[in-house]
Amino acid sequence: MIPLRSGATPVATTNPKSVTAGGPAYDAFLAAHPGYGRTQELDRLRASEYARLDRANHVYLDYTGGSLYAASQLRRHHDELSENVFGNPHSNNPTSQAMTERVERARAQVLEYFGASPDEYLVVFTPNASGALRQVGEAYPFARGSRFLLPFDNHNSVNGIREFARTKGGVITYVPLTRPELRIDAKVLAAELKRPGPGVPNLFAYPAQSNFSGVQHSLDWIREAQAAGWDVLLDAAAFVPTNRLDLSRWKPDMVALSFYKMFGYPTGVGALFLRQKTMERLQRPWFAGGTIQIATVQGDGFYRAPDAAAFEDGTVDYLSIPAVENGLRHLSSIGIEVIHERVHCLTAWLLERMGALRHGNGRPLALLHGPANTEARGGTIAFNFLDPEGRCFDIRRVEELANERRISLRTGCFCNPGAGEATYGLTAEQIGSFFHLAEGMSFDQLRDRIRESFGMEVGAIRVSVGLASNFADVESFLAFAESFRDRTVADIGTAGPRDSCGAAPRDSA
Repeated sequence: MIPLRSGATPVATTNPKSVTAGGPAYDAFLAAHPGYGRTQELDRLRASEYARLDRANHVYLDYTGGSLYAASQLRRHHDELSENVFGNPHSNNPTSQAMTERVERARAQVLEYFGASPDEYLVVFTPNASGALRQVGEAYPFARGSRFLLPFDNHNSVNGIREFARTKGGVITYVPLTRPELRIDAKVLAAELKRPGPGVPNLFAYPAQSNFSGVQHSLDWIREAQAAGWDVLLDAAAFVPTNRLDLSRWKPDMVALSFYKMFGYPTGVGALFLRQKTMERLQRPWFAGGTIQIATVQGDGFYRAPDAAAFEDGTVDYLSIPAVENGLRHLSSIGIEVIHERVHCLTAWLLERMGALRHGNGRPLALLHGPANTEARGGTIAFNFLDPEGRCFDIRRVEELANERRISLRTGCFCNPGAGEATYGLTAEQIGSFFHLAEGMSFDQLRDRIRESFGMEVGAIRVSVGLASNFADVESFLAFAESFRDRTVADIGTAGPRDSCGAAPRDSA
């Protein structure tokens, strides 16, 4: 148990296993969301493939951070490695050829899963979505006057591309979000898309789904932007775990994703989809082992590899890549539509119940950030708990209390500062005043400074559901939420100091 802070009042705990499917709450849930009944295959998988969750009393609500792997994925991968001898695919010996065949088979499986024609798209294996986005940033042919257009709502790995654009003389433009739903301002976006930089490459980047609020942004913007002369980079990392991305229908020029967010394992492999015609225009600033056909020292030259290998620096994580194929087969055997339906139902119930939570004086207990219903949104919910006077509970303290119950949730701004700034109404002047300090600061230190300077509490709590989530998980969390009813900020207290193992956690996806 985490020790109480000075003056804090204990919060009652509930064993997650004590909340089971059945009874009036479950009946009301099924009546409101009958589609859940069509996802019972996931309950069987929960009992077999994900049994460790209930054995260890875990309530896992951080699927946007990373999905969970099925036990059979590990067994298949272990068996493949145990029964074969695999070598570095950069050779032509028998063990190398065996591995090359596995890597290319996985590459073909990725293309097939996303409906991408091999005549139109290449798949580059990367360490993760961030690695894929870095590849785009460093190789995109920004020039003086090029425009890099992106919404406030982006992961920092997309935001970071602006540094490549700025170095090459590009112009960076952010499109604001509308409050309270945190959707991209469609009118501003439409106006900006009409004015790409003339005669130079222009890049529009946005997420298919927000990792902060769960908002799903229109895929129609891909065609609209391309028709206006933009290249389009789609960050699909938060979208593809529970939604179908059909690249035979939607054709962004570049797509970035991480496989661990889809099916939990492996954690060291992501993908960058490149349209063939786009790859031809990208300009990598260096070459590495594996990315070239040949190089010379004395002749001061090199010839790049003609395919995806041109972007796969060094040796790919070849022992992990076969696990990608296992993961895709696992998702395909379930059906992404089944996963989507379950996530949709559980998200709707969470939103309805959280929106209805009230203190004894009638004031709301939860402040939701983003859409209050499931229209054009995914299974990610950002919020703050409020006391009866409308003051935010300390998010780190809430996290501590959730940890006591073995509830895994996330706090911070989730590596998406633009959505956070829009949520809390921070102006450019307010936030900019803290970014000229020689010593720098952590996110927690920034929160303290903003509180001291402007009296504002920033930082959110995030829960997200996924393929192994069930009604009991959601009810366990709602019981946790209700434990804050009629308690004050002073009752709950603030988070305690962290030791070296938990100090100043990085604010990430």
